[in-house]
Amino acid sequence: MVEIIDIAEGAGNEIAGKPIVAALESGAVLRLARPSFVLSEEERGLVARGMGAGMAKNVSYSQESVTLKGTPAQGAERALLAGMLARYADYGVALLREIAPSYISGLKMGRTSFRPVEIADRETSWRKDDRRLHVDAFPSTPTGGARILRLFLNIDQAGRPRCWRVGPDFEAYATRFLPHVPRAWPGAASLLAALHITKTRRTRYDQIMLGLHDAAKADMGWQANAPARAVDFLPGQAWMAFTDQVPHAAMSGCNALEQSFYVSPDVLACPASSPLAVLSRLTGRDLTRPLF
Repeated sequence: MVEIIDIAEGAGNEIAGKPIVAALESGAVLRLARPSFVLSEEERGLVARGMGAGMAKNVSYSQESVTLKGTPAQGAERALLAGMLARYADYGVALLREIAPSYISGLKMGRTSFRPVEIADRETSWRKDDRRLHVDAFPSTPTGGARILRLFLNIDQAGRPRCWRVGPDFEAYATRFLPHVPRAWPGAASLLAALHITKTRRTRYDQIMLGLHDAAKADMGWQANAPARAVDFLPGQAWMAFTDQVPHAAMSGCNALEQSFYVSPDVLACPASSPLAVLSRLTGRDLTRPLF
């Protein structure tokens, strides 16, 4: 089962004498009870007013282009929302410098998001239903084997927890669903890249990870009976995990912040435990070459 490890911000980059990165790369979820990121009075009011009305599932912010998407907010309210997300992105980088300094040279920023919508009530397709256990693989953002590391923070002002299910082990998950991953269509990866549907061309690894994601979400028998544990993240708690490795489902809750990072395989402490290494071993193939 996935391990939940409580860490104290400011305590350094080791847990019980072992590097925090080793725990992360083994598939643990790290939980911070008192993160140093604190909302201003204006930001708390913004969240408490129910900024989910009329919004998409995520309000996303790009540090690279300094753009905000997924919200109808305008003027001062929009600037306040963008400022909150920009601060959270900076906080995430500062946290990694403290607990995982070896990652910094191989780190790429993903999008920062605010998730105002109640998960339990959201109507969506089965493929986009995050209440079903899955590992992350983003259709438009092939990683080629780079790891997906995500930092979450519950900022709900009404005291509601963010309720997750986590588990089981990635290798058991992959072993079950690998036979159900479809073959890649010849030329599909090049076409998707040419049409800018994907940011780069998919590799065989990306194809398999997307297949594992979909196969798990489609298997309702497995969803009902998979070994998993419930974990509640309370308001004011932050948590971090390699979500390409930890099967997880977000069952209920609203008003959370999230920062995605992509970590190069070159800076991993335990590359043999990565999804790329596990899938390469299970398939006996080089999965890093681009598909055509």
